[in-house]
Amino acid sequence: MTCLIIKSGSAEVMGEWKALFAKYAPGLRVAGWNDPDIRPEEVDFALVWEPDPGRLAQMANLRAIISSGAGVDHITADPSWPRHVPLVRMGTDDATVQMGDYVTWAAFSLLRPTRQWFLRQQRHEWHNDGQSAPTSTETCVGVMGLGNLGTHVAQRLVRAGFAVRGWSRSPKDVAGVECFHGDGQRREFLGQTDILVSLLPATGETRGLINRELLSCLRAPAALISVGRGTQVVEEDVLDCLDRGILSGAVMDVFATEPLPASSPLWAHPRVIVTPHVAAEASRAARARYTADVIASVMKGHAPKLLYLPERGY
Repeated sequence: MTCLIIKSGSAEVMGEWKALFAKYAPGLRVAGWNDPDIRPEEVDFALVWEPDPGRLAQMANLRAIISSGAGVDHITADPSWPRHVPLVRMGTDDATVQMGDYVTWAAFSLLRPTRQWFLRQQRHEWHNDGQSAPTSTETCVGVMGLGNLGTHVAQRLVRAGFAVRGWSRSPKDVAGVECFHGDGQRREFLGQTDILVSLLPATGETRGLINRELLSCLRAPAALISVGRGTQVVEEDVLDCLDRGILSGAVMDVFATEPLPASSPLWAHPRVIVTPHVAAEASRAARARYTADVIASVMKGHAPKLLYLPERGY
């Protein structure tokens, strides 16, 4: 019997996982990460988030590893992860829609002094600055990263009325979006961007990419929406750009250290909105359905769609 082992969520949710897979993949043997009745060589598929280093390498008959989230760096950080086994990124429809919802909300929030209004509400202050605000049609949003999530987000922003441009490492063609690619076109992409959305994958090239130098290339005063990976953003540089007027605001959902330490100045900054890594949270039902589809595809000898490619880094 085909066996799936799961490390995603607490041990208390294994009952829910088993019920979901009984619905979407009847006949599949489903086990928890620390199930004593499962021998490593019996495991065919693994659905994981932050697996213990070395554990996947012990599973000699693995046919695929499925990340429980969109990123895979929590798996590839293990030096011993089995590189010969297909590694598949999570790509549920509901998470994609949620990301579009979140970024659209964030973009509209950054058009107005939303954070200031909230702080004044806490102080019971009625104060109108009397300043006109830019509209969506006057604002250009630049999306860095035009993969599955980035493409959806860019198209959603177009429908919301924003002018949208996108940047990716390789050429892309997205309807309604002005597309740029490669290092040679990055500065041109940034130069007319009012709100920057970071949706790049976590690779060696993107680590620390969102820094003072890059942010200074935006059309100041610009704004930042950070929803990719926290390691891409130099938080000290974001704070510096906010204080110097290079950035007018930021909505940040991902951080280099999570949970965000209580000592971080981002929490209290008057022009920063902090959310706790919630931009796109796929339901367990959606992840189970997606995983069942991946398993069925692999069993038929087909390559999964969102396959991690080591040479590309995502």
